[in-house]
Amino acid sequence: MKKILAPLLFITAMTAIVLLACSKDKAAESTTVKIRLTDNPVDAEEVNVDIQQVRVKFREDSATGWANLDTHAGIYNLLGLQNGVDTLLAVGTIPTNVVKEIRFILGTNNSIKVAGVTYPLTIPSGSESGLKIKVNKQLNGTLDSLLIDFDAALSIHQLGTGVYQLKPVLKIK
Repeated sequence: MKKILAPLLFITAMTAIVLLACSKDKAAESTTVKIRLTDNPVDAEEVNVDIQQVRVKFREDSATGWANLDTHAGIYNLLGLQNGVDTLLAVGTIPTNVVKEIRFILGTNNSIKVAGVTYPLTIPSGSESGLKIKVNKQLNGTLDSLLIDFDAALSIHQLGTGVYQLKPVLKIK
């Protein structure tokens, strides 16, 4: 009986060690990523962007390489995010990998306020394909934070009297 019990205990102990080692490896395969937003100044009183969802692409495979982050959806006045001020836009746990692209899916409540008058701000394909920024950044194994500068000064174009369009210029800082 003792001859059977000793090898059985040894096999049980080794199995437990292997399982614990594997679970630690899986924890190291994912990281929590935070997406933060800031802005450059522009000659307007408000630039409001309706951000509904933040998505991260971490593989070349366009069908399964996307992850939706826990997004703080809402209307963000970009001009309130200047001079070192930023806001947490989204957070989520994704595989530790290279982030290829970040995409903001927008709603329809986008506007600009100039000289006390609020105008609609049109964004070509903002609600369909979203605003895209190429990243190609390797995430580390614990926590990573990406600061995205939404450059309103370079992004806003006045097409006519009261007609404004947003062609976003986004940069990773």
